[in-house]
This record gives sequence, structure tokens and C-alpha cells, in this order.
Amino acid sequence: MLAIRLQRLGRKGYPVYRVAVQEAWRSPSSGRVVAYVGSYNPHTKEANIQVETAQKYLDNGAQPTPRVVKLLKDAGVKLPNWVQQPVSDKNKSTKNTEKLRKNQPKEEAPTEEAPAEEAPAAEAAEAAPAEESAPAEAETEAEADAPSEEK
Repeated sequence: MLAIRLQRLGRKGYPVYRVAVQEAWRSPSSGRVVAYVGSYNPHTKEANIQVETAQKYLDNGAQPTPRVVKLLKDAGVKLPNWVQQPVSDKNKSTKNTEKLRKNQPKEEAPTEEAPAEEAPAAEAAEAAPAEESAPAEAETEAEADAPSEEK
């Protein structure tokens, strides 16, 4: 039996795939390649499929993988009735939807906390001039004492 699979090519971290027709009973790495029917670049989402060749192997019973089914469908290949269509990802259920950021209660507390944070800063600012004036008064007293010692 034949399978239509993606065969990985490209450099490390940048895969590019060939759409290969292989013998299905062997592992993908050592399966004898019958034909190459196209290529797929996942970075640009560009797929080049030889429609007539792919149609010929599908009509002869080649089993496409789910990703290849999607690529063939996008390329305009007429798929036989026995080919299972991939389930769209849009209908996937999400676990723990209450943890999603969009489902969290609106936090208005930070806007209320901001004035509370400014109040200690304002108190600190008021305390700072008082501290600055105290050393200034001490300096003037020291200056007043110094001339009296010289006399």
C-alpha cells in the first residue's frame, strides 16, 4: 500500500517538506519513494502540488496523511470519498477556559491603588523639605556661633 507523506528537508530550524508517495508498510525514513508530487514551505505557507500526479496516486489508493489532505484540498485535488477530512482547529475545545485572560474579571483596583500610592509619595515629599530645613537651621546656628568665637 502507498502513502502520501511529507518528507522533511532543509537546514536545522528551517524545515521545508517534499510531498512524497512512499510504501506505507516501511518506516518513513527508509520507505522507498515511488514519486514526489510536490513541496511545502511552512514558513511562507506555499505549497506546490502536481495535481494530475497526486490525483493518479489517490485514485490508485494511496493514503494521504492529515496534513497532506489539507494541502491537496487547498491545491484543488479532488479527494476520493474514503479520504478522511481533517477536523478544523476552530472547533477545538479549550481546557480551563476560566483561566483565560479574556475571562478574568476586570481589574479596576490598579486605578484605585494609584492615588493611594501617590499619597505616601506626597507625604514623603512634605517630610523631605522639613528635614532639609532642619539642617539649614543648624548651619545658621553654627555660623552664628563661629563668628562669636573669633571675637
